[in-house]
Amino acid sequence: MKNNWEDLAEAVVRALATYLNVSYKGPVGSDYYTVKSGDTLWKIANANGVTVDEIKKANNLSSNALTIGQVLYIPKEKNEGNVSSSNTYTVKSGDNLYKIANQFNTTVSELRKLNNLNSDILQIGQVLRVPSVGSNNINNETIYTVKSGDSLYKIANQFGVTVSAIMSRNNLSNSNLSIGQKLVIPTNSSNQVYTVVGGDSLYRIAQKFNTTVKAIQDLNNLKTTSLSIGQKLLIP
Repeated sequence: MKNNWEDLAEAVVRALATYLNVSYKGPVGSDYYTVKSGDTLWKIANANGVTVDEIKKANNLSSNALTIGQVLYIPKEKNEGNVSSSNTYTVKSGDNLYKIANQFNTTVSELRKLNNLNSDILQIGQVLRVPSVGSNNINNETIYTVKSGDSLYKIANQFGVTVSAIMSRNNLSNSNLSIGQKLVIPTNSSNQVYTVVGGDSLYRIAQKFNTTVKAIQDLNNLKTTSLSIGQKLLIP
């Protein structure tokens, strides 16, 4: 309880100092940093092994602008899923999200999500959270590397999921794939997976599983009632 009150008092004093635009130094050993001449969010984030986004979020900053004497709370490093506190990557010249994703056996989508990125634009010196090197899964979901001859349909069949589920999980707007591309393969949900056989139709499958054609179409994001033998369908 004492620590909670001390943290609250510290936060009030820090906020007041920032509001009055006066210099303030946090308690010795605390997680606060006073902005000095020449400081930037990138520089402070790099020095403390965190990301710019984490500092902005912890201090409710809407921009990267800083003022000398401003006091910032530096969030403690913490584990997030399969990401350990030491797993950060500093962007170098020539880097892009696709290149970094391949290096750490993850996907561009996961990097965006992990770092709360709204675009693919990176800056040299920017610190990114990355999954553990060599990790084969994210939250128990398999990471698959696209090989020559692969298609979403083939990969979906291999893992017993639907093309729609893979596209949704990886934020894909089309079915185009690139060799070496990383895909997160979603785990099977509680819905049953059915493989289409010769003579099947959505109406027949719906009757078999006591559901409706529309329910199957909605769950599998189907635009038509056309089916292909071997196609995987999630059954509600």
